[in-house]
Amino acid sequence: MSRLTELLRQARKVDPQLGADLEAEVVELIKRRTFGLVFEPHQPEAVELPGRPVRRGDKVRVLPPRGTAVQSDHRLWRAVRVERVNGQRVVHLVELDADEPDTRAEIEDALVVVAEFRDRIYPGLVETGRVEHAPSKPFHTVINAENYHALEMLTYTHQESVDLIYIDPPYNTGGKFAWLYNDDYVDADDDYQHSKWLAFMDRRLRIARELLKPSGAIMVSIGDDEQHRLRMLMEQIFGVENHVAQLAVEMSTTSGPKTTNAQQGTIVKNVEYVLIYRKSPAFDIEVRHTPLYDGIEKWDANYPLWLNDDGTTESLYQRLDEEPSVRADIERFELVRKTGKLKGTFIGAPGMDLLLSASAAAREFILSNLTRIGRTDTPPVSGRSVDVPIGRWVEHQTDGRTYRLTRSGKGKVWQLYTLDRNYRLSDDYLPRFGRTVIRGDLWRGFHSDMGHVSNEGGVGFANGKKPIRLIKQLVKWANNSPDAVILDFFAGSGTTAHAVAAMNAEDGGSRRSIIVTNNELSKADRKVLAAAGHRAGDPEWEALGVFESKTKPRLLNAFSETAANAEFFNLTYEAPLSVRHNRAFERIAPMLWLRAGSRGRIITELGDAGWDVAEAYGVLTDLDRSSQFTAAVAATEGVVNAFIVTDDDSAFQMVCRELPDGVSPVRLYESYLQNFEINTGRTL
Repeated sequence: MSRLTELLRQARKVDPQLGADLEAEVVELIKRRTFGLVFEPHQPEAVELPGRPVRRGDKVRVLPPRGTAVQSDHRLWRAVRVERVNGQRVVHLVELDADEPDTRAEIEDALVVVAEFRDRIYPGLVETGRVEHAPSKPFHTVINAENYHALEMLTYTHQESVDLIYIDPPYNTGGKFAWLYNDDYVDADDDYQHSKWLAFMDRRLRIARELLKPSGAIMVSIGDDEQHRLRMLMEQIFGVENHVAQLAVEMSTTSGPKTTNAQQGTIVKNVEYVLIYRKSPAFDIEVRHTPLYDGIEKWDANYPLWLNDDGTTESLYQRLDEEPSVRADIERFELVRKTGKLKGTFIGAPGMDLLLSASAAAREFILSNLTRIGRTDTPPVSGRSVDVPIGRWVEHQTDGRTYRLTRSGKGKVWQLYTLDRNYRLSDDYLPRFGRTVIRGDLWRGFHSDMGHVSNEGGVGFANGKKPIRLIKQLVKWANNSPDAVILDFFAGSGTTAHAVAAMNAEDGGSRRSIIVTNNELSKADRKVLAAAGHRAGDPEWEALGVFESKTKPRLLNAFSETAANAEFFNLTYEAPLSVRHNRAFERIAPMLWLRAGSRGRIITELGDAGWDVAEAYGVLTDLDRSSQFTAAVAATEGVVNAFIVTDDDSAFQMVCRELPDGVSPVRLYESYLQNFEINTGRTL
């Protein structure tokens, strides 16, 4: 390195800027991994902001003429001056990132403002819809936005506040539903297909980790194409020690069109994966996980015993044989021994599957006697020395639990484990009461859901829609808290929000979902609309986007069915000067409401009073009225935050001292501005 350091010193003497640029590149090269998952950290992505007026200092792109098939010009320009000429706004531009930058002037209609991911952004939210069916419940939040910037916005409202994240990102198959990167489709013939995808995911997952509580976890659906790369990426971000599971979810069967391929020797795909990582060990210490159960049709031959009330045991199969209604079916289906000493008696375990499938009487007998049917199992340590007579059972109590113990003819003590502990309602597509097994990392049967998934929510959506049951069971297993916060920032048609609302409707919970999707169009729709002279931002274009045509109508149906509350928002990009001077309050206001827990009304204006208090929070701008404000906060049960707009630290501290215990003060707009200034320093 000493030789390189000397060369850099010499370069700085000749050209200070060149020397500084070279040194920055060397620093980045040193940071790069030489083992593990190594990929090209592609240029930061950019998002176009159609409809946003061009301001001096903005980055812009020049759009192709309307109605043409000309490829978009991806060069970036800086707006250095805006003037009005013949009633039109004309913007003077200088090319960015060019050795010899061009200059040009364009009318505003030919330009679109661009935000790069390395740029400092100051987000806001504009309400586009509100449904309220249960005033006492919190609201679900649905955001139309580029999800990277939405995640940055959530670092202000939900830093370390999210219990679970579920996402279903692009699978990067290179197929007809290819995904967009910097407004270009990434197809299978792109040499950087996988590297671009990893850079795309890396930026989002790093911010997502900041949003999780220490006891939180993230669950990511993925296919074969990127599963192995995603797992390595997540281990780099969350740590190998925080890998929880990799689920294989049965999403299809080898039937239909797949049969031909399978018959020719192809191993067809039947599963997709869900990778699960926790933020820290607190996920397994502080959170209650709920086992999931799959139903089993077959009889478990390990349950041959019948427990009598007097402490004796006998054969379950003999008791079935002695039950008149069951015996009739045993004879009808010829389930009797043909030879030997026991000729004519029930054949026992080998005939149980047929008997239970064909005989209602046998099924009723089993269900009515679950506590009498048993098998032997290892006894508790304290039970091994209990005086138990051979061939009989006794009850043994220890550590607040009751065990049934028996002794075999060879003198060994056993615990009797009764069938009622293995019969319950299953978590299958069609739940039923019966024998079950605890589900492991193979999640069977979701192909049944996929056959009906297009009907969920009443809105068709063919591109990778996941079944509601999958999301519900992931949430149920990972964190069945009735007030968990669940985030999905690749929300598509809104299945996660639908699933969370349905869970609340079923058990009375107050879980909150926050979902982010954009108004992206399919490749085919973009081509047709562009040929017709339309652009992003035009009503005809926006009406066909996924948020407007799929997510919003689907969730309006879902929230109506489940009596849920919800707010719909569009993300905006604010000027810091407007924020600092309190001219953007109406668009910052929903973020304050989100930070306070998404309950009750949103304070959108303060009027002449200079303060207001809603169900969950209050806002004060006129510090001369702080006494009235703090009295109203104290009188309103459920207030958790007080947002105080002031540049004066001593005045802020004065109001803080007057606030009741349990109310957290937040200084505006210092906390907001500082949050996004700090976040700009992330490594992209």
